[in-house]
Amino acid sequence: MTISTHGREPARATRPSRARRAVALGVAGLLAAAGVVTLAGSAGAASTLGAAAAEKGRYFGTAVAASHLGESQYVSTLNTEFNSVTPENEMKWDAVEPTQNSFTYTSADQIVSHAQSKGMKVRGHTLVWYSQLPSWVSNLGATDLRSAMNNHITKVMQHYAGKIHSWDVVNEAFQDGSSGARRSSPFQDKLGDGYIEEAFRTARAADSSAKLCYNDYNIEGVNAKSTAVYNMVKDFKARGVPIDCVGLQSHFNSASPVPSDFQANLQRFADLGVDVQITELDIEGSGTSQATSYSNVVKACLAVSRCTGITVWGITDKYSWRSSGTPLLFDSNYTKKAAYTSVLTALGGSSSGGGSGATCTATYSKAEEWSDRFNGKVTITAGSSAITDWTVTVTVTSPQKVSATWNGTPTWDTSGNVMTMKPNGNGSLAAGASTSFGFTVMTNGNTSAPIIGACTAS
Repeated sequence: MTISTHGREPARATRPSRARRAVALGVAGLLAAAGVVTLAGSAGAASTLGAAAAEKGRYFGTAVAASHLGESQYVSTLNTEFNSVTPENEMKWDAVEPTQNSFTYTSADQIVSHAQSKGMKVRGHTLVWYSQLPSWVSNLGATDLRSAMNNHITKVMQHYAGKIHSWDVVNEAFQDGSSGARRSSPFQDKLGDGYIEEAFRTARAADSSAKLCYNDYNIEGVNAKSTAVYNMVKDFKARGVPIDCVGLQSHFNSASPVPSDFQANLQRFADLGVDVQITELDIEGSGTSQATSYSNVVKACLAVSRCTGITVWGITDKYSWRSSGTPLLFDSNYTKKAAYTSVLTALGGSSSGGGSGATCTATYSKAEEWSDRFNGKVTITAGSSAITDWTVTVTVTSPQKVSATWNGTPTWDTSGNVMTMKPNGNGSLAAGASTSFGFTVMTNGNTSAPIIGACTAS
């Protein structure tokens, strides 16, 4: 079968299958890391996708190709709008282990390093999948295949231990259609139904802090395929098999629109005690129709408390694996589409930012780091006019906790994971002037960078 440049099968009439401190420290003691992330906003609502999602306690991410990180407009849009990334092809088996037990991480490392320098989460994609396998995998007998699968999971996860928020441990293991059966693959055919459980147990042993996800397409509504996945997850939870999340890819088009029971399906998975994530969202179309569909997906996620984030499968239409269907939020010239505005609005953000004219930026830098904690510093800089007040949110990933803060007054949401920082006293800044606040994050085994919301000013 011919595979497209982004590692997926060609589009079909039905939904296509995708190849796819304890003691507070003074600010002067903070040692700024090389990477920083800057988010700008004005009085009122957040003005970027990532910042608006962070204010809802979620991430908004995108698939990233290492080959485009040299394009300034691509990187600028990535850095401004998103707070999570998924390597598009760079972590798949053929990319990282093309020859048995010889691992190559260069391109994947490039994406992870960029994300970390900008305070973004990273989703790992994917460890066990029937497609984009080097030929040597398919040629192994059952015993050697089991060994190779477990070795691949262990080596890749250990290489990225502490850097990955969620892993797609097993991808697309069920057939399309009404059978609810497993898909034929080297793993299924030679190892049987137990290979998925074994993959998850191996993954937990390799990295205890990362969320472990099962990821698939055509499971967005209640149907035979999604019910088969549901029954597997229910069984895993009942027997203590380590699974933390289900990824619903969410590739939609006119032949396969957003299902009317999308939210209900998200909720039934969440009710099993797992998070749900929208992992590869793209919606073919344009104008109001496309915008409405995107908005409906975001609203469904926000309505389910365990829907922890949304990832769109690419930044710009020109690099989409379905580029002829113009399925993304930015057109080929990086112009925001109606779908972008509908998503930002659904997240509670506003491109106008509230309209007072007062603006500020929040720039994060990682500072001192110890075995069990690290310091972060956020610098607030006024825009082209003076401001009298500012607010910034800082979101940490459970089980992380902020243990100390300085140079600001924090409040917390009910989860204890989202801190809203305001000035400690007078918040006035002259045009272009800066101030800063700091905090200590107890990692509890998770070293992910915090997500910094846009600075809002008045």
